[in-house]
Amino acid sequence: MGWKAGKGGKTHNTKGPLKEDMLRQTTKLKEDELWTAIGWLAREGKICRENNIYKLGQTNLTPKIGTDAGKVWNTVAKQGEVDVSTIAKLAQITEVDAYQALGWLARENKVKCQKLKTKEPKIKVTLK
Repeated sequence: MGWKAGKGGKTHNTKGPLKEDMLRQTTKLKEDELWTAIGWLAREGKICRENNIYKLGQTNLTPKIGTDAGKVWNTVAKQGEVDVSTIAKLAQITEVDAYQALGWLARENKVKCQKLKTKEPKIKVTLK
């Protein structure tokens, strides 16, 4: 996950502030990868969001993503191995918020994520 966050950071260094769709197009990351990278960079205190524009700088995302990371961690602790859509439902957050929280927790080395090859790609999450 860290290399994806690095890709987002490098894009911001060269392109400057970008809307989410332009950030995704420029980095060529899938939506879930981008959201995870945003969570990772937020944990590092390196990305902020103003309206719908992301840019490098002192993060303003800590309250939201940090709170959601606590909900996700508690959900995974109770459930054991669980997929992201189930985490979102049980934690009562959106899937976008769940992916960002997972990026945060991955940066803290607290979760293990495994992509499963199914009809619709799924990610199973466990605690480390």
